[in-house]
Amino acid sequence: MANKRQLLETAQQLCEQRGVRLTPQRLKTLSLIIEQRHSISAYELLDLLRESEPQAKPPTVYRALDFLLAQGFIHKVESTNSYIACCLLDHADHCSQLLICDQCGAVEECHDDELAKLLRHRAEQNGFAITHHVVESHGVCQQCKDN
Repeated sequence: MANKRQLLETAQQLCEQRGVRLTPQRLKTLSLIIEQRHSISAYELLDLLRESEPQAKPPTVYRALDFLLAQGFIHKVESTNSYIACCLLDHADHCSQLLICDQCGAVEECHDDELAKLLRHRAEQNGFAITHHVVESHGVCQQCKDN
């Protein structure tokens, strides 16, 4: 994954190009998500955000998350109701596979263009147009297997 500074700079550039505002709270929320090795829930984010903004409330976090999701800067891990940073912010139409460790909770994002083509092809065969897809795979990460 690109480093935090690069991801934040890319997010700021994309927002400028798209004519949308990356407010300080949205930027802080994205920064907090990028810092995590594991996916993070909205309430965990709220707790972290309150360290610098004690007045932060749940709607603050949910509005930031909605914005970041809409811009493609983060992914929602549906199976755990949590969020991770996207490692390809400037590639809006990519298929992400999330590798989720059931032992330690680590989440790794990877991409496979062939998988994306296959999924699109199967969908088109059924008259379905994919607008977004994230494949979640649960298992055990290398670090947990080695321990």
